Amino acid sequence: MGFLQGVLVLVVIVAFDLKSAWGSLKHRQSSSSMKPQSAPASRGHALSSQGFLNPFQKDYQFPVLDSRRFAQEPLGLQEKQLMQGPVKPLDWKFPVVPEVQRELAANFQLRQPVTPSSVAVQCSENRVHVEVKKDMFSNGQLIQPSGLSMGGCPVVGEDSASGVLILEYALQDCNSVLMMTADELVYTFALTYTPVAFAGTPITRTEGAVVGVQCHYQRLCNVSSNALRPTWVPYASTEVAEDVLVFSMNLMLDDWANQRPSNVYYLGDTINIEASVKVYNHVPLRVFVDNCVATQVPDVTSVPRYSFIENHGCFVDAKATASSSHFLPRTHEDKIWFQLEAFMFQGGSSPSIYITCTVKATLASAPSDALHKSCSFSNGWLAADGNHQVCACCDSTCGPEGGRDAPIGGVHWEGKASLGPVVVQEHKKTLAGLQ
Repeated sequence: MGFLQGVLVLVVIVAFDLKSAWGSLKHRQSSSSMKPQSAPASRGHALSSQGFLNPFQKDYQFPVLDSRRFAQEPLGLQEKQLMQGPVKPLDWKFPVVPEVQRELAANFQLRQPVTPSSVAVQCSENRVHVEVKKDMFSNGQLIQPSGLSMGGCPVVGEDSASGVLILEYALQDCNSVLMMTADELVYTFALTYTPVAFAGTPITRTEGAVVGVQCHYQRLCNVSSNALRPTWVPYASTEVAEDVLVFSMNLMLDDWANQRPSNVYYLGDTINIEASVKVYNHVPLRVFVDNCVATQVPDVTSVPRYSFIENHGCFVDAKATASSSHFLPRTHEDKIWFQLEAFMFQGGSSPSIYITCTVKATLASAPSDALHKSCSFSNGWLAADGNHQVCACCDSTCGPEGGRDAPIGGVHWEGKASLGPVVVQEHKKTLAGLQ
């Protein structure tokens, strides 16, 4: 009996301790969720696989009950957690001040920009003078001289008293554009202002602008009040050089009205050649053949080569080979015709020849001279336009170094023109009576 009573007392004690341990376990689990702590490894072995304490385990220790814990925490754990629940967010805001609508002016009008009259132009015989007000846009904002240019040419002066900037240049300067109409020569410039930021700041208070400046001149008229001198060349004529001229050469039929459809010739034939310049809107021009070279390939510097016109228009082939080559009398200012007797290069590898010529053009109003002429040899030198005295230098050296004067006004244009290949063949030979 004594043994059974001891076992019963032990079971009661174990049951009481199980209830206390279960309450302590729930308290520690809630505390660990709010502040994690690492539990000793030895305590983990006291729980069985089902989560209950095993009092018969060798390393199990009975928990010690602390009565002070119940005094400090009189409320239950569930009631404490309800007090620490989420707080309702605040929905209070600052009061909004109502916006007062302002009345707009009933008679307001947007100011429209006006076209300023701030650029003045004066065109002289060979120069253009431009004055620009510093208040270029008539808005009280002065422009910076460094931002103003005319075709890339800067300001050359400033009149502080009148508040203007000055640009003055020759008509051919500042990237001017020359246009020719039926009655006028027109020089056009671009006056450009690019805003410049104020010193030490990245800002500007003016706009950019481009103003067209033009000078008009009557064609072939002297714009000054002085009388024309006989040797004076009108400025309108000399400026034609800025446009591109097209020089060309063509093979022609015997009537000189149509181009020859074939480039094949035989020895003894005459090759008709026309040299011309396209005039378009230019003043009338007269064309000359300055020199010509024949080669077997297009390269004018190749060997063999034969120069048959040289010394500024002297057709030397007739004098050197006693051929019939010559210039025809001139009938057109923008064309010159000449005939070349067909030939072949001795020992040449090809029957083809290439002809390259330097062609010049002068004002039709200027007479021929030692540098611009068309001379043929036939018992002496003769000019195609009848001015035979200009051919006197063909046996020496033509030009200023030969004692001849330069062309009047010194105005001429030149370019290259070529023909080829021109095929020259031999006649077929037959011997009569040969079986």
